Amino acid sequence: MSAREGLVVRRIAVSYGRNHLLRGIDFAIAPGETLVLFGPSGTGKTVLLRAIAGLEPAARGEVWIDGRDVSALGPEARATGMAFQNFALYPHMSARENIRSPLAARGVGKAETEQKIAKIAELLRIQHVLDHAPRELSNGQKQRTALARALVGEPRILLLDDPLRNVDAKLRYEMRLELPRLLRAAGAATIYVTQDYREAMALGDRVAILLDGVIRQIDTPEAIYDRPATIAIARLFGDPPINLFPLRPQVGAGGAGMEIGGLALPMAEDESGEGRVLGLRPETITLHREGLSGAVRATLIAITPLHERVVLLLRLASGEEMVASVTGAPPEPGSDVWITADGARALLFDAASGMRIAAGPVREMVA
Repeated sequence: MSAREGLVVRRIAVSYGRNHLLRGIDFAIAPGETLVLFGPSGTGKTVLLRAIAGLEPAARGEVWIDGRDVSALGPEARATGMAFQNFALYPHMSARENIRSPLAARGVGKAETEQKIAKIAELLRIQHVLDHAPRELSNGQKQRTALARALVGEPRILLLDDPLRNVDAKLRYEMRLELPRLLRAAGAATIYVTQDYREAMALGDRVAILLDGVIRQIDTPEAIYDRPATIAIARLFGDPPINLFPLRPQVGAGGAGMEIGGLALPMAEDESGEGRVLGLRPETITLHREGLSGAVRATLIAITPLHERVVLLLRLASGEEMVASVTGAPPEPGSDVWITADGARALLFDAASGMRIAAGPVREMVA
């Protein structure tokens, strides 16, 4: 992307003494694009937003907005809108006055201000609470008011710091459906911070994984899930989590291969399997009630319903445990079942570095 469009950050670093929280962050976001910044708590996501907004005095590096280097400018000159997880509404102001505040700071005229407030309130469905104080609003109404305040000035850059974290599950689900429409309508280059992988998958045009102070992977949500760069990222995405097995060499009538708990895996000719870890997503495992040629017997240990699927904890004859996610009614716990796995969706990682090996080793796989 050209530096003349949207947001570009270059070599952003933040250190507090010997604690190097961010260590050279680079990415670009086009106008109208939403980049989800994803990572566990304490990885520096909020600090990165503050650095982009001009609120982090310890930040180094460059921030470019629409081709203009704003690195030396204060937050008031960066044309950014922000919404926070704790709403951060002014308690002495009504919802209307909270939404008006960024326009008042810029000296926007009364008629234009009222027009913009009415438009954004209608978009977010809060027209009926505009004259209420924050203490009179539900958490959902507070969240929408905070979003309205961030959006009303039509900022070129929109920074959303986990804005759905403190709302109830029903509203969080509804807003995951609504927010993509709102963000597309805003047309800003948007960074959305979250620790929830489902939110990242639902809201992001792309997802950036922030771990250990650096961006470890940046790609579409589908690519992050299907082709995670590392074991650590594979573990972060998925519920139930990915199954990981160290591979063991095996030589049989069919030639060289690998074996994990009785699952025989024919390997690609140029892959020895030494020092490798195999990843199987739970939904790639298929359950069979009767023995199937090439299938492996397992014991069903526990069953947990999860939305429209059922999560099964299985124990293989070798004693290794595996989680499968299936549809339909499973047998009773304690039953013997047979399993196969989809080799085309298997993931292979280097055990020492944790990095994914791009070329899959499995020609085919019937467990």
